[in-house]
Order: sequence, then structure tokens, then C-alpha cells
Amino acid sequence: MKIRFLMTGVLGLVATATFAQKGELNNAQTEFDKYETSRGNKVTASIAATSIVAAKTSIDKAAVNEKTANLPQTQALKGAIYSSLAVQDSVPATSAPLFATAEEAVKKAKELDTKGENKKLIDHANVNLAQYQLSKGVKSYQDKDYKSAYKAFDYYRTVLPEDTNAIYYTGLAAANANMLPEAITNYNKLLTTNYSGKERVYTDLSSLYLMNKDTVGALKVVSDGVAKYPTNADFRRREVEIYLQTGRQKEVTDKINAAIANDPKNKSLYYYGGLTYSTAAESAAKDLKTAKDPAAKATAQKSKEENYAKAAEMYKKALEIDPNYFEANLNLGYVLINPAIDLYNAANKLPANQQKAYDAAVAKAGAQFDLAKPYLLKAVELNPKSYDALNNLKTYYLGKKDAAHAAEIQKQIDALK
Repeated sequence: MKIRFLMTGVLGLVATATFAQKGELNNAQTEFDKYETSRGNKVTASIAATSIVAAKTSIDKAAVNEKTANLPQTQALKGAIYSSLAVQDSVPATSAPLFATAEEAVKKAKELDTKGENKKLIDHANVNLAQYQLSKGVKSYQDKDYKSAYKAFDYYRTVLPEDTNAIYYTGLAAANANMLPEAITNYNKLLTTNYSGKERVYTDLSSLYLMNKDTVGALKVVSDGVAKYPTNADFRRREVEIYLQTGRQKEVTDKINAAIANDPKNKSLYYYGGLTYSTAAESAAKDLKTAKDPAAKATAQKSKEENYAKAAEMYKKALEIDPNYFEANLNLGYVLINPAIDLYNAANKLPANQQKAYDAAVAKAGAQFDLAKPYLLKAVELNPKSYDALNNLKTYYLGKKDAAHAAEIQKQIDALK
């Protein structure tokens, strides 16, 4: 009987010890639940602060006891508690160890929780870990440490793969870190989501492809952008520019002319046509500056003049449909004033003993300036705060040697700053 009594006493001691550790685990859960229900409220903030400390004390005891250390709940709860502490700690020196402990506990919890009974706790801890990395990424981004920001944001994105902000931040940090493949991957992912800023994504993604020297990818993205947002003039402009950069002027011109044939009353199509020709003219102007032999100069000059003339025709057709089309007025004024500037500059290069030739050249330049004037004035009327419109009009007055009006326009430009 004594032996039997002794054995019963030993078993009782073991059961009590196990129960004690189970009690710590239960207490950790209770205190953590209390923390969750009271945090974020000014009235109960002190309760939350006390509860999370108590939860940590209990989970630390349960996590080192051989009876409870390897229970899925212990590790899941430890991950949730430590990740909560890490998120609310703004000091990297103390929050980093909390994060590392939480991350390790979550890893163990996933391995141990084969039945998924603690999924809610594990998910909760993961969200906290993601939030921690998000804050870390924002700080790194503000410090212009873009590679570290990318690493932190990518962690955040991995935990929350469908979070569109997570994808965007990761792509943005990668782009700033010049990690072009990673940036392109994330921006492409954004286009498959319901992200509200998709219109901007098309623009940014086309730029990333161009930076990565992938004109095919850039053209595809911007063409997709044109199809999705047909009223976005920047997309069409970029499409035209990329076509021209790749030496495919005829292709883009044919594309726009075919669209005009199907929709002849669409003012935007004429505007894009004008944009195509004016961009080609500017390209020819660059060739003219670098050309060395007379034949190359003559070819570039002819291309420049012909394309400006065709651009003017297109813009005029757009204005026949809508006389108040700001962009068409602005660009038509520009393509008409450009030849005038060339004539004016050529006149001023004439020798002093060629006064007659100078007067004739200035008169010809003046007549060309006057062709642009109505459109320059109209553009300013439609948008008096447009720097481009004001600057073009100022150029007109300078070309006409009207210093008073040029100074007046300069005051308007200065007022924009």
C-alpha cells in the first residue's frame, strides 16, 4: 500500500507539473486574446500593453518546457505574440530580435501543425511579419536604400501575394534600384489584378522595358494601354515615339490612316497623325545637326520640312472638327513656328554687307511667324497656365522683335513657378 501510495504521489506530481505548463500556455492564449480585443483603443490601451507583456512571459515559459515546447499551439502563439511586439516596436535594435524570434516560431508552427488547427494564429503572425517588413521597407525607401526596400517589400508581397499595394511597392523599389527584370515582373503582375492605378502602370512598365532595351516589350505594353485607354494622349504619343525609334514610321502612319478611314470624324486620330509627322520632323532635325556631307544635310532638311507640313495638315483637320482642341492648337502653332525660327536664325547668320538679303529673309521669317500666331494665341486662351503655350507665344514675339509683349508673356511664365 505504501508503494502504491508513493507511485500515486509521483504521478500526481508529474500531472501537476504538466498542468502547470499547460496553464502557462492557456494563460498566454488568454492574455493574447485580451491584447487583441483591447489594442487600438485609447481607453483600453493600458490593458493591451499589460496583456501582451503577460502573454510573452507565459509563452516564454511554455516554450522552454519539454512538455509544451513542441506543441503546435505553443509555436503558433509565440509567433503571434512576438510578431505583435515587433510591429509595435519602432526601434530596429530591439524590434529586429523580436521579428527573428517570431519568424522562427512561425516556421516551426507550420511544420508541427499538420492538421491546420492553428492556422488562424499562424496567419495572424504572418500578417504581422509582413507589416513589420512593410514599415522597414518604407523607411529604407525614404533613405533611398532601394535594394533593402525591395527586399523588405518583396517579403511583404510574398506573405500577401494578392495585395496590390505589396506588388506595386515591390516593383517601385526594384525600378529605383535598377533591378529591371524584377520591376518588370511585378508591374506585369499588377496588370492582372484590380489595381486602381493601372493606367499609370502601363506608362511605367513601357519605360521599364525601354530602360531594359526591350522595344518589343515596350511597344506591346503601350499598345495594350492605347487599346484599354483610347483617350489617353500620352499612350498614343509614346506608341508613336517607339514606332519611330525603331524606324517604323510607315507602320504607325499606316495604322493611324487606317483608323482615320474607319472613323473620319475622330479628332484625336488626326492629332495622333500630326504627332507622328511632327515627331518624325524632330528626328530629321536631329539628323540635320549631325549630318556632315551636303547630300545628307539636304535629305534631312527635306524630310524635316515635308514632315512638318504633313503634321500641320493633320492638326488643321483636327481643328476643323474641334476648334477648341487645345493640344492640336498648341502643336500646330509649334510646327508652324519652327520653320520661322529656322528662317530667322539663318537671316541673322548673313554677313553685314548683305542687308538686302537680310531684310528679305527677316520678312519671310516674319510671314511664317504670323501663320503660327492665331494658333499660339488660341492655345494660351484655352490654357493660360500652360508653360509650353506661353513659351511658344513668347518665341513668336521675340521673332517679331516685339520686346514689350515678350516681357509681358515672361511675367506670366514666371507666375507659374
